[in-house]
Amino acid sequence: MRRKSRTDASRQIAGERVERLFACAEEISAVDPDRASRYVGYARRIAMRQRVRIPRLLARRFCRRCSAYLVPGRTARIRISRGKVIVTCLVCGYQRRYPVVKKHQDE
Repeated sequence: MRRKSRTDASRQIAGERVERLFACAEEISAVDPDRASRYVGYARRIAMRQRVRIPRLLARRFCRRCSAYLVPGRTARIRISRGKVIVTCLVCGYQRRYPVVKKHQDE
């Protein structure tokens, strides 16, 4: 077993900062989209430096190419086609496709 070191604590702090920066980006995206994108860039840099995975729900809220914070109708177009959700960044035109997963009902 490995010992817990300072890196574990710093990774936990980095994860909290990433979540906080995304929360700030969401709050300010209606007023200043450029600042929201800057917050996303900061969060990505922190996550890469500390090797922290950005949670899936947060990772789907920004463009991989230009780091723009995606707001449906303002900076993103969302379409459903052939069992996929297609999210198009309206800043740079980058498209991401996510499969539509059906939830199983427990009987």
